[in-house]
Amino acid sequence: MQKVLLVRFGEVHLKGLNRPYFLRMLTENVKRAVKDLGGRVWLSDSRIYVADVEDMDECARRVSRVFGVYSVSPALEIEKEFEPIADACVEMMRGYSGTFKVLARRSDKRFPVTSQEMNEEIGGRILDANANLKVDVHKPQHKLHVEIRDQAAYICAEEIHAVGGMPMGTGGKAALLLSGGIDSPVAGYELMKRGVRTCAIHFQSPPYTGELARDKVLSLAKILGEYGGGMKVYLVPFTKVQLEIHEKCPEGLGTLITRRFMMRIAEKIARGFGAQALITGESLGQVASQTMDALGCTDAVVSMPVFRPLIGLDKIEIIEKAEKIGTYETSILPYEDCCTVFTPRHPVTKPKLSTMPDAESKLDVEALVNEAVENTEVVVV
Repeated sequence: MQKVLLVRFGEVHLKGLNRPYFLRMLTENVKRAVKDLGGRVWLSDSRIYVADVEDMDECARRVSRVFGVYSVSPALEIEKEFEPIADACVEMMRGYSGTFKVLARRSDKRFPVTSQEMNEEIGGRILDANANLKVDVHKPQHKLHVEIRDQAAYICAEEIHAVGGMPMGTGGKAALLLSGGIDSPVAGYELMKRGVRTCAIHFQSPPYTGELARDKVLSLAKILGEYGGGMKVYLVPFTKVQLEIHEKCPEGLGTLITRRFMMRIAEKIARGFGAQALITGESLGQVASQTMDALGCTDAVVSMPVFRPLIGLDKIEIIEKAEKIGTYETSILPYEDCCTVFTPRHPVTKPKLSTMPDAESKLDVEALVNEAVENTEVVVV
């Protein structure tokens, strides 16, 4: 008998002939998550298992943050004999009170006791041993799972819901434009959940933005990296670009032109590490640069897809997601980001794409983009 973590996966089951590839990726991601805990990880019979871990709580926490995992359960692995299984079930439920249900599953049909027989017999023994429990087969407070697998039997009474989604690395690569705000970390999370391996690009404008703002962004990247096996952050020096825009371009278009430069620079960096798309945290109509006209002007300067997973959400919905994934408290720290430094008093909300070349005519666009890219700092968190 040994303690193991039982790892379940959901959407991967739908992948048909490609399923082995997705399962290999998911298993490797679980291995990576528990590597420093000394865990032994293997895939067998539609489950991933983790054993030989002293801190099972920390192991469960980490694995529950691996995209592609539907739920995890600390479990006991037992020899496939009914009496030891029944005895272990009784012991596992001694500390519980309220209502319960036994859910037996016999994937090894050679096991001589059927699933229904196990439900009835084990349930009866638990009731005899624990007067604080009673059976409720419809809405039980506790569910005792008994799984008879090819290699052993497994029992567990706790199921921890995980992040779900698809295994990291199966959805391609993308670059996230990561500000210090609430929205962009959530946008990155949503694409990471679909298996997209993500790097972050942050624009900083010293001396207008300081070390605290930089540290805040790196902290956000670290939180996201806990879900994706780490994250690389590209820190782009953006002061010169913003000063040039401020001095030489129409004030009302300043924010929009700034966004266009961010997209140009981000695309060049993204192509450098093989990314196929950009990710932003924009929500339609939230600010002047996020109107439909403005977004059209922004996208016109890049040739790769731009994913905006928050485009139809309101701020309350985004905040709720940020709280859920753990980025909200960091995002609201009161440090300026480069987007707020040169905000015009009266930004244009319905710009025309045809006017943008003239608005940027006094700028050496290519030189400014190249200089920013060449002086970009890379930090791994």
